Amino acid sequence: MHDKHAVSAYDRYVYEAGKVGVIGLGYVGLPLAMACIRSGLQVIGIEIDERKLSLVKDGKSYIQDISDEELTAAVRSGQLAATADYSQLMDVNGIVICVPTPLTEEHTPDVSFITNTCVRLRDHLQPGQLVVVESTTYPGTTRELVQPLLEQGGLTAGVHFHLAYSPERIDPGNHSHKLQDVPKIVSGVSSDCLTRVTELYGRIFRHVVPVSSTDIAEAAKLLENSFRLINISFINEFAKLCDELQLNIWEVIEAASTKPYGFMPFQPGPGIGGHCIPVDPLYLQWSARRSGTESRFIELSHHTNETMPRYIVNRIARLLGPDRTLSGASILLIGIAYKKNIADMRESSALTLIRLLQQEGADVSYYDPYVPSVRIGASVLHSVELTDETLNGAGCVVIHTDHACLPIERIVENAAVLYDARNATRGMKSAGRLERLGGGTHTSRRSRQQVSE
Repeated sequence: MHDKHAVSAYDRYVYEAGKVGVIGLGYVGLPLAMACIRSGLQVIGIEIDERKLSLVKDGKSYIQDISDEELTAAVRSGQLAATADYSQLMDVNGIVICVPTPLTEEHTPDVSFITNTCVRLRDHLQPGQLVVVESTTYPGTTRELVQPLLEQGGLTAGVHFHLAYSPERIDPGNHSHKLQDVPKIVSGVSSDCLTRVTELYGRIFRHVVPVSSTDIAEAAKLLENSFRLINISFINEFAKLCDELQLNIWEVIEAASTKPYGFMPFQPGPGIGGHCIPVDPLYLQWSARRSGTESRFIELSHHTNETMPRYIVNRIARLLGPDRTLSGASILLIGIAYKKNIADMRESSALTLIRLLQQEGADVSYYDPYVPSVRIGASVLHSVELTDETLNGAGCVVIHTDHACLPIERIVENAAVLYDARNATRGMKSAGRLERLGGGTHTSRRSRQQVSE
């Protein structure tokens, strides 16, 4: 229970400071900072990456959903101040931790960023302040890791300061659901902590969803993305099955989607990317194993997702024909971001696909209007110009990411051999060889004529 000193201190920070600190100005932190500013709060952004820090100060956005103009206006007006100095957080009422939580090479949680943040923050933490963790992590992290680390600074969570967890729900490139319109799950290590985080996020988000514990909130985020991993991996497996059965999975999905209840359509693709879906379920799997159990669904789904690039390489080799091999073949990838209309390359299956093709001896190039260059091992590839000559000169063109701006008709018209992993060419006919993932078989005018004859 709070003592009077803690309550009065909290009130002073909330109603006089009107500032929020955001630690980590990446894909989660910077959009959240801008949402805070739109709601009338001032933001102190903490960023230890010197490049990002310099860009923010110059008003140059490295997040696609935030314009340079909006960022510049926030910096020039004083609503956003970026620094690497944690002592600047002593005057804010709420501090939100938005640092990365990657996996180790052994596919176990890497919470070093959270740990380092808490160590730096604890000596500057003030009575009455609210600390919110948004980084995706395993159930129990807030209680077992964050709370003890912060309390080493001399203040007690739930007594002298407030501690909460609220999972981020950032979806890069999604313009249909604005950040502040997505329901926001909140939780606290005590009832007062829950009240405080609900009050803060109630100013920023239209709908706040309180839950009973930080463990519940942490698990909810992992469930969301485990659900997606399992279902997308299943539909990818189903696509492979349809190829063998010579069925068109895209027509199968369309037919099944007419059912008004009990069915949710998922689309197959070259592999799940991004920081969330391929990573978060493995946090849950690690947590399950720590408790002496496991999730076979997650394990199988992860394996299925990992096999997709190799499957596509094999289909490309088959599409080239029995008289040709991948060794020396010119392969042009169209789109390499992990999903359409964004520049995000985190966990993109294109990275694995390029490496596998190169290992087979293929000469790989790519075109992506959002990704000017990409590092593959020790080398750097640059996006080529998508001319008719480039398309005609490729031994096989592969549509990996179906950006809305792609000239699909021109690609189909000029590619002699085309593999479509996204069904971007649906309904189109090709004079050359065209195969779609899960399409059942490759189609061409020549093969159709042979069948009709």
